[in-house]
Amino acid sequence: MLQKAFMTLLQQYTGNEALQQQYWQELSAAYSQNGRHYHTLQHLKFMLQQLEQVKNDISQWNAVIAALFYHDTVYDVMKQNNEENSAMLAAERLAKIEVPQETIDQCVEHILATKLHTIGSSTDTNLFTDADLSILGQPAETYKAYATQIRKEYAVYPDSLYNPGRAKVLQHFLALPAIFKTTPFARYEIQAKTNMQQELSTLLA
Repeated sequence: MLQKAFMTLLQQYTGNEALQQQYWQELSAAYSQNGRHYHTLQHLKFMLQQLEQVKNDISQWNAVIAALFYHDTVYDVMKQNNEENSAMLAAERLAKIEVPQETIDQCVEHILATKLHTIGSSTDTNLFTDADLSILGQPAETYKAYATQIRKEYAVYPDSLYNPGRAKVLQHFLALPAIFKTTPFARYEIQAKTNMQQELSTLLA
């Protein structure tokens, strides 16, 4: 499913099958690195399923799909510039296969928006970031598994450092007027708040 969607994107711009495979192997390796427990290919698959449900609401599908595949290619819990580096990698790879600059710019915009997940002027970006956050509004057991996976990714940090940092992230989202910025994803709002408040109470216990 994932590889097919990625190849469908690339084939619109290049017929070089070796390069297509090279790009896929690079992505697959990035999302399969040791230490990744949530930001994996499974995360991309879940996001793709979410985005396909709102495909008719997206004006520039290729830019969104490119952003999907590249938005977490660079993921280092010790650094604060993962989104910027992921966007830079996306721009370099897409330019190499002569993707139009406008599409590249939109892709970069979507990726950078995942840094804060605040509402923007682009509906495509808002749908993309909502899809990225949609795990927050899943049933309680699914959310708990997600929270556990995130904790594993930050295993380098003791609870004394991780818990306050994670609590700050949760409080940021809970303080927003709405976690989800688009109508299609608003159905997750109540469950997301319930899940996050439950995790927060555990962290602060």
